[in-house]
Parts: sequence; structure tokens; C-alpha cells
Amino acid sequence: MAKKRPMKERVKNNLKHKVDYDALVAQQQGTTISPLGTSDNPCNRIFTIANVITFTRLILTLCFVFLFASGEHRMLALILYTVAAATDFLDGQVARRTQTVSWVGKIMDPIMDRVLLFTGVLGLMLTGELPEWIAIFVIARDTYLAIAAQFLQRFRQRPVDVVFIGKVSTALLMCGFIDVLLGVPVMRGLNLVNVSFLPLLNANPAPVGMLFIYAGIVCSTITTIIYTKTGISIIRTAPAQRQVSRRAKRRVQREKS
Repeated sequence: MAKKRPMKERVKNNLKHKVDYDALVAQQQGTTISPLGTSDNPCNRIFTIANVITFTRLILTLCFVFLFASGEHRMLALILYTVAAATDFLDGQVARRTQTVSWVGKIMDPIMDRVLLFTGVLGLMLTGELPEWIAIFVIARDTYLAIAAQFLQRFRQRPVDVVFIGKVSTALLMCGFIDVLLGVPVMRGLNLVNVSFLPLLNANPAPVGMLFIYAGIVCSTITTIIYTKTGISIIRTAPAQRQVSRRAKRRVQREKS
């Protein structure tokens, strides 16, 4: 039991470290000044209204996959997916307004977002309603960023800050996928290009949501470039930062002695 507890604590702290390094350090050092249950000082509660909403999103997503894959009750499947997407906004608002922002919610929310996004992408690809290259791009991009984030922790403990355009890209993709799932409204092909893998931009008609998806892909590409440049900068400056940290520790030790 004595060995299991430290291991359990390490796992918890590792997960907390990934989602909000600053809040974790402030709590550990006792320097946080924000009320408990706020974004800067998450609580350890599990059963909160916001967390129930987050878990409900997972259940709705699984139900969507089952109904959509079966080919029956498509409209019900789309309603479930739309409701699940709406809960992404709802759980955060409830947590902040009721001051019940928790570590469980901070950890689970981004995971549920990815699950919801991937299921929508894969569902549309399997039914032939979305070009395969879009599904490959979205999944490959998220996989690349996840691996890169893990690698960067060797050089800096604090995760890379989320950029605004990253949030915009996720919102555009989600709106686009929902509209393509619904299949309305449909636009005539713009006939801007003569390639088969760009529906709506070519002569083929497609739901207007494809424009949101294209915009989301552009924003996602820009976001990936920004994160990559930031990561390279972190790797290059890591040796100098370590030297500064070592010198600071030596000064503290000298002052104490």
C-alpha cells in the first residue's frame, strides 16, 4: 500500500502538470490566491454538475458512433452529436459560474473534445461524405502535437501556452463537421479548382460546412507552425535556461550557508 500511494500521487501530479502547470505549482507551494474551484485553483472534487455534463458528452458520442455506423436513425445520431458538441461549451460555463472547476474536469474536457472530433471525422470518412485526406490531416496533426508536447517536457516542465488561433481552428472544424453531418444547406460548386478531392471548391456541390472545414484546416496549419516554432525555440534556449536555474540555486545555497 505504501508503494501504491506514491505511484498514484505521481500519476495524478503528472496529469495535473500537463493540463495546468501554473495552478499545480501554486497549489503545491501554497501561493495561490484564487478561490478554490476557480480556473487558477481547481478543486479535487469528482462528482460535480460540470463533470457529469462532461461524462455525458462521452456517452452521447458513443451512442452517436453506434447509430451512425449502423446506418439507421441517422437523424437521431446527428441530434446526439450536436447535443454532445453543445455540452463542450456548457460544462465550462457551469464549472466557472458555480465555482466547481476541478482537476478531473480540466483533464477530461480536452480528451472528450478530441474523442468527439475524431468520431465525427471518422464517421464522415467511412460514409464517403468527407475526403480521406481531411480525416488523415486532422488525426495526424493532433497526434504530432501530442507527441511533440511529450518530447518538449524534457526541456521545459511548463506546457506550451494555447494560442487563440488554435481555439478558432477547433471551433471552425467542429461547426463544419456538424453541418456536413446534417447535410444542409447545400451549395453549388464554386468551380475554383479542377480537382476531385476539394468538394465545393470544385464543381461538385457540398454542404456549406465544407467552407468552415477548409478554414479550420488553414487555421490548424498556422497553429501547428506556431507551436513547432515555439518548440524549436524552447529546445534551443533550454541549455541557457538550465544554467540560469543552476546559478540561482547556488546563490540560494550560499545565502543559506
